[in-house]
Amino acid sequence: MSLITSPQNPRVKEAVRLRDRRHREKQGRILIDGARELLRAINAGVPMLEVFVCEALCKSDEAGRLLDKLNQCDGEILQVSEPVFEKLAFGHRVEGVLAVAEMPHPTLDAIVLPKNPLVAVLEGVEKPGNVGAVLRSADATGVSAVIVADARTDLYNPNAIRASLGTIFTMPICEATSGDVLAWLRQRNFKIVAARVDGSVPYTKVDLCGPTAIVLGSEAEGLSQNWIGDDIQAIRLPMHGVADSLNVSVTAAVLFYEVLRQRSHGSVPC
Repeated sequence: MSLITSPQNPRVKEAVRLRDRRHREKQGRILIDGARELLRAINAGVPMLEVFVCEALCKSDEAGRLLDKLNQCDGEILQVSEPVFEKLAFGHRVEGVLAVAEMPHPTLDAIVLPKNPLVAVLEGVEKPGNVGAVLRSADATGVSAVIVADARTDLYNPNAIRASLGTIFTMPICEATSGDVLAWLRQRNFKIVAARVDGSVPYTKVDLCGPTAIVLGSEAEGLSQNWIGDDIQAIRLPMHGVADSLNVSVTAAVLFYEVLRQRSHGSVPC
């Protein structure tokens, strides 16, 4: 297999363009950087188109397992030099493996829910790292699905993939408008719980044991007017300092674990 040694190689330059959202959407392709993330994407059946490998940088056990796994993939494997890989890598983490893959297109209607589901809705969140961090917490706590409403970042931004540790490929996730998400939840008789700074009820005083949707907005703007209604419970997290809100990923983790606590111990709030 020939070794790509020039950062000006057309295939390298085309892959680098995928750092930009416009090119990802135009090409229908994404970048997946990192051994752990790639392993999870491959195990989830995400089609690989080409994989850039710098064996001199593949030092971790996960990278070794990934190299063995690549033999089962249809994507072309391209050997590259260290300078070339450093140009390809997103950020400062250089693990020696990076892939160009087909962009998944999950839809709201394709989500299959288990009995007594817990769904997380993220509305208008701008930072892809926050989306990825919420996904990690959702994965850890057994959330049934994550829905990004009125997205202000694309789901498969490399920062979202990295922050999720690849769990973005292993759990149900999709994008939709807030109106469509709300209608979808109501049709399925979810209890809708909206986290707001001015929420009337502390989060520990709400029964989260039945089918529940937890809705969170951006730190800058919070939730839109879509999430105000007689069938939507506004809740708050207590804030005892000078700040009036937490990072959305921290708020999500607190609420997800409260659901897990209630459901694990049968502890319904008084």
